[in-house]
Amino acid sequence: MSSMEDIDYPQIIMQYSSGFLVSKVMFTACELGVFDLLLESREPLPSNAIAACLGTSTMGMERLLDACVGLKLLAVEMTQEGALYRNTEISNIYLTKSSPKSQYHILMYYSNTVYLCWQYLADAVREGRNQYERAFGISSDDPFGAMYRSEEEMLKFMAGQNSVWSICGRDVLSAFDLSPFTQIYDLGGGGGALARECVSLYPNSTVTIYDLPKVVQVAKEQFVSPEERQISFHEGDFFNDSIPEAELYILSKILHDWDDDKCKQLLTKIYKACKPGGGVLLVESLLNEDKSGPLETQLYSMNMLVQTEGKERTAAEYIKLLEAAGFGVIQVKRTGKLYDAVLGRK
Repeated sequence: MSSMEDIDYPQIIMQYSSGFLVSKVMFTACELGVFDLLLESREPLPSNAIAACLGTSTMGMERLLDACVGLKLLAVEMTQEGALYRNTEISNIYLTKSSPKSQYHILMYYSNTVYLCWQYLADAVREGRNQYERAFGISSDDPFGAMYRSEEEMLKFMAGQNSVWSICGRDVLSAFDLSPFTQIYDLGGGGGALARECVSLYPNSTVTIYDLPKVVQVAKEQFVSPEERQISFHEGDFFNDSIPEAELYILSKILHDWDDDKCKQLLTKIYKACKPGGGVLLVESLLNEDKSGPLETQLYSMNMLVQTEGKERTAAEYIKLLEAAGFGVIQVKRTGKLYDAVLGRK
């Protein structure tokens, strides 16, 4: 066991305190189009050429590029003419807009929206409520009214969620064998990326995305083509409107937005609508039972504080909510990735 003297605590504290600098470097390089330009160029470029193409100062761009090299998002080659920069595999796959696994949209949502709420984290901790009023000057009483305050903001959020499911969707949908369920409702399914993964993985299934009318309209126009016949839509507010009968209901990152009472209310409605033998699949990032980690989930829970009415929970807490609604056989599967799966059966 190492002693306190063996651990460089000042270094650790400095690394933690500079974490926001790291994320802002990545956000800025994405926003300016650095990774897209280098992908399109098909060859390494000098900083002055990148700056000229993207309309920035050469000095500022050079510093940004060097920071990206330090973060392993870019690679640099020194030649007689100077430094030449190129993408790494990570940036080609996850940070360019054209990649099927691109995380560009969720990063831009974090940069332009989530970051503004996090400026008021201390206020959120003091008050125990989200910070839309301070960040954007709008009511915080309806979190999704605030999130969807404009069509542009709603589109950013939906595209960001689609980005997440492009890399995480298959993990959670294959955590259990869902092939017996052919009639599936994805409650709050947004832009349809998880529904698309579901019908790809289970070709005998159909998925109905149940979401607010304005969300459904954007999903139809921007994300789901009419040719995707296994995916359909149902407009409504699942808290206030009826929930149609189905074999399986998917709640992906839904319950973490709400307090326990709202979760019980929704799960009870789902239980009553669910066909006998059917179930509900919860897709959430699970805390350890002693809440000691994972760190990503702890940070997500802080984000729920500044943006929603909810929190991240342990598996036992989700099981308790499911049991209170009437669900019996409950299984938990940790995927080892960002999101885990909990299946409750009726």
